[in-house]
Amino acid sequence: MLYWFFVKLLGPVARRRFHPTVEGTDNIPEHGGAIIASNHLAVIDDALLPISSPRMIRFMGKAEYFNGKGIKGRLKKWWFTSVGVFPVDRSGGSKALGALETARHILDAGDLFGIHPEGTRSPDGRLFRGHTGVARLAFETGSPIIPTAIIGSRELQRPGKVIPGKGSTSVIFGKAIAVPKTPANEVTREQLRQLTDRMMQDIQKLSGQEYVDMYAQVLKNKKKQLEEATDKVDQQ
Repeated sequence: MLYWFFVKLLGPVARRRFHPTVEGTDNIPEHGGAIIASNHLAVIDDALLPISSPRMIRFMGKAEYFNGKGIKGRLKKWWFTSVGVFPVDRSGGSKALGALETARHILDAGDLFGIHPEGTRSPDGRLFRGHTGVARLAFETGSPIIPTAIIGSRELQRPGKVIPGKGSTSVIFGKAIAVPKTPANEVTREQLRQLTDRMMQDIQKLSGQEYVDMYAQVLKNKKKQLEEATDKVDQQ
């Protein structure tokens, strides 16, 4: 109930500021579980998707959003929980399994699950290699994948900018990719990569972004290392 309260209350404000045009909502099934797989350009992407979708979308959010202390921390946790976000530990490995299990329950319950296959915001506006977790969820639950493109959000909210500017954006929901439900032990790495690459190709066609066959986090780490090395040289 709080999800729709905030969508109805804040949605008109967001629409006046971001002026989103929405296409392809008929590609979202009226009932049943489905994965909304979108590119990720700015923080406001996770506001644009809910106000553009006719159905509630549940998202993952980094665990730090839920672990804050004091009044501010409790308010932040309440906010994200109220709008359908659940925590994920992004350090990977077994720590992320709980979030994936929650995602399976969401899909099995017939709800929409939203995720950014790149795993993080694009560092430069290009579309990066997708992680295979989305494909694995699709196979294990038999849920269709809805490739989705967000356009224009980066121009309104560059990295490091807290308050977005005003302008125009677009959200395009592409045609669903049907995925047969398959036992986990029968899904091969090749199948996961093929489905992931197909999904990213569909997103690229919708968004018009340049595609980079590299994980976004790898590029971010390289940039960070370069900055640290430059700082050391400057200090010497």
